[in-house]
Amino acid sequence: MRTLSADFDPAVVAAIDARLDAIAYEHHATVLLAIESGSRAWGFPSPDSDYDCRFIYVRRREDYLTLYPPRDVIEFPLEGELDVNGWDLGKALRLLLKGNAVVIEWLTSPYAYAGDASFRDEALALAKVAAHQVAIARHYLHLGERQRRTYFADERAVEIKKLFYALRPAMALRWLRLHPGAAVAPMHFPTLVVESELPADVTTLVHDLLARKAVTRELGSAPLPAPIAALIDKEFSDARGHWPTALPTPEPAMVGAANELFRRWVSRSS
Repeated sequence: MRTLSADFDPAVVAAIDARLDAIAYEHHATVLLAIESGSRAWGFPSPDSDYDCRFIYVRRREDYLTLYPPRDVIEFPLEGELDVNGWDLGKALRLLLKGNAVVIEWLTSPYAYAGDASFRDEALALAKVAAHQVAIARHYLHLGERQRRTYFADERAVEIKKLFYALRPAMALRWLRLHPGAAVAPMHFPTLVVESELPADVTTLVHDLLARKAVTRELGSAPLPAPIAALIDKEFSDARGHWPTALPTPEPAMVGAANELFRRWVSRSS
């Protein structure tokens, strides 16, 4: 299972492949899915964007039947533009049931380095029925408000590319509100724009920024553009009133389905 963009740096891809190979040797684990996350997968990379490889893995059966189980994450040191780390399948499924949208984004990334297509299909099918829109929306709201406070708390100039850190969660919230029957928002940012009925002035501004970001290493700094700021703040305000603060409890049937998926893939890998 491999789907990569032709413009991915071959040397970086080779380094990622080597790290994924090291997982089996050093951790006795099987990588079920390894994808590209971050700006490249979101659809707004810059020429100097980092490579953010994320993966889901399972260990041997005996590693789960022990008094002292190993950590449920595998991390590699940051090296230049390369960032590689992953979660144990159990951790990924627990977070999915709690409403963590990160797992869903991994499952829907357009770029895969390695993995088992049948695992991705099974896990995504579970996500579509187990993910609760309220929990996913609260995830994006907390993420977006944190980015808003971090980078745009005042009128000072910031790197323009950082506006996407707050705009993408705001757009995901808008998409969820406009699609009340769905909990899996598109990971691809341009798709979010197309499917979210944005005002014309905001659409024009976003398309211009995306085009500039794609070809420019440094977009410069400026205060958050007023139309973007207004959209972000409105979406966060609407989200606070639209979705309840109390997170839903995972349904027993969904917990059971997640347990079955976990046991099945541990057995296969063992």
